Amino acid sequence: MNGYQRIAAVLGGRPPDRVPVMLHNFLMAAREAGVSMREYRRNPRAIARCFIESVERYGYDGIVVDVDTATLAGAVGVPVDYPDDAPARCSGEGKIGSLQEVADLAPPNLLKDAGIETWLEATAILKRHFGDEVYIRGNCDQAPYSLAASVRSPEGWMMDLMDEANHESAHKLLSWCSGAVSEFIGLMAATGAHMVSNGDSWGSPDLVSPRLYREFALPYEKSVVSAAHAAGKPYFLHICGKTDRILPDMVSTGADGLEIDYKTDVRLAHDTLSGTTVFIGNLDPSGVLANGTSALVEEKTRELLRVFSDTPRFILNAGCAIPADTPADNIRAMIQKAWEHRPM
Repeated sequence: MNGYQRIAAVLGGRPPDRVPVMLHNFLMAAREAGVSMREYRRNPRAIARCFIESVERYGYDGIVVDVDTATLAGAVGVPVDYPDDAPARCSGEGKIGSLQEVADLAPPNLLKDAGIETWLEATAILKRHFGDEVYIRGNCDQAPYSLAASVRSPEGWMMDLMDEANHESAHKLLSWCSGAVSEFIGLMAATGAHMVSNGDSWGSPDLVSPRLYREFALPYEKSVVSAAHAAGKPYFLHICGKTDRILPDMVSTGADGLEIDYKTDVRLAHDTLSGTTVFIGNLDPSGVLANGTSALVEEKTRELLRVFSDTPRFILNAGCAIPADTPADNIRAMIQKAWEHRPM
């Protein structure tokens, strides 16, 4: 089997010849290729080169084409900061000063944005290069709830949700954001990427109660999963933090896989996702991969492989984006353990 075939088998609930590895390593790939974040976010050929060299270096099965968590926000008018050697980040100001301004928002048009165009072109280049040899996951930035937090401003958004009088307007903003995310998914699907995905970091139980998550994040996660499936693509959802309390809700989105952060109880995740949903993760990207020894990486990888040894629905990865300064030997140690392990 090649990398594409392994991940396709896992998505279909079929045993691969070995556990596939899909690295969320854009920061590390850029650093190893000598590409600054400034060049990376502006040059689709540089993005593609970073991942091509990384696959050649480590031999993993699936690429997560990621740029930052601010491109989509910037495309719809949110103020964004662009450091030279760090991912772009929303300034915190928001596009609107109150939810009353939602009615004045024009429909998003992502095709006019250079950052979106760069992301899409990089994915298309990678698909042309690898064909169906390596699995290409086109990430589509933030899910609607997290995009809404950027559009309104994170502080304003969280305060707004505390007042029931704002809830109708909040849902109008979420619907607007859902349209933008769904548009990005449709554009990404057209690149030929095998899969699409979103992150919903502001929906984490570390930041918002499960009750508010279920009312304001979950319905719109479901809507973008439906958009992905309508475009003929499998879909992965990532939420940062300790997601134990919302795991059944995440499964209910209909996502084909969940990229789970290292804070989540893996045995609980195994039992909750069992038989229906692919688990992706979930080594600690900082404490283990970036700052641990190769021996620690091997130990934690073995532990994770043991938990999921009874199911083919498992893809090895970090729980979130891998830091730029992660030692190459630690990535090799993780991948080597996956190659040695034989799934059910």
